[in-house]
Amino acid sequence: MDWDRQDAGPTGLISMEEQSKTPARWTIGAILNWTASYLADKGASAPRLDAEILLSHCLKVDRLHLYLNLDRPLRPDERSQFRDLVRRRAAREPVALITGKKEFWSISFRIKPGVLIPRPETEILVEVVLQEIKDNPAPRVLEIGAGSGAVSVAVARDNPRTEAIATDIEQAVLDTARLNAEEAGVGPSVQFVAMDLFDAIRGGVGFDVIYSNPPYVPTGIIPTLEPEVRDFEPLRALDGGPDGLDVIRRLATHAVDFLNQPGALALEFGDGQEENVQNIFASSGFREIRIFRDLAGKARVIRGRI
Repeated sequence: MDWDRQDAGPTGLISMEEQSKTPARWTIGAILNWTASYLADKGASAPRLDAEILLSHCLKVDRLHLYLNLDRPLRPDERSQFRDLVRRRAAREPVALITGKKEFWSISFRIKPGVLIPRPETEILVEVVLQEIKDNPAPRVLEIGAGSGAVSVAVARDNPRTEAIATDIEQAVLDTARLNAEEAGVGPSVQFVAMDLFDAIRGGVGFDVIYSNPPYVPTGIIPTLEPEVRDFEPLRALDGGPDGLDVIRRLATHAVDFLNQPGALALEFGDGQEENVQNIFASSGFREIRIFRDLAGKARVIRGRI
């Protein structure tokens, strides 16, 4: 396959027999249609959206601009740049890693290799934390496993009274999270600390809410995950041990030592784990245990109070 042929499709990706089916002018509209079809063939779950995001990123415009200019032809250099982006997406690299950003809670977050990409369903965790602290005049919260910082940044932005500590075991990950907090305008409200679980928290320090999107994928399931997750997301943020609940058990067991009374622990968990996480919370001394479901109706977040 000759990637440099000017007649080899908008991105240089199609075969010789396909060339006769392609438009003579590679306009924005034509290239979006072709790319969506190509990415669908490669297994992308949202091929049209991927095509729009990648082309918007390439042209440095928003998606609305694309639809207002569907008849504009792409220059050869634009086609060349877009070709490289599509090639990466066809290899199942996540769009967020290609563009270096991901929107979460209507905030744009920087994303780098090694940083877990925030997902829409994790917004349920944000909602739960905000509900727990809404009547607190000066809430103090702790996040274990901050990743991009998405959850703590969203909480701090929507509740400016919040004092948050967000932790992660990787300093490089925290550097990205700290930058995201600064760019979202909540840098002074969120302190980032490198540590494993509660290792660096001083005795006697109490939090009103502790929350986490911990690793919860059973080890044996990881090879079956979609390539975007299996091959590009950090393994430490996925692997929850044989049943996926190793970290959840540790969090529930030790969180009670660091929570104010009243206080709450809120954790995201995976499919099929609802009953087990409820039992873990109950055996750790939590009460008023409640399960929250995402927009697809799946049990997604558990909250318990002490």
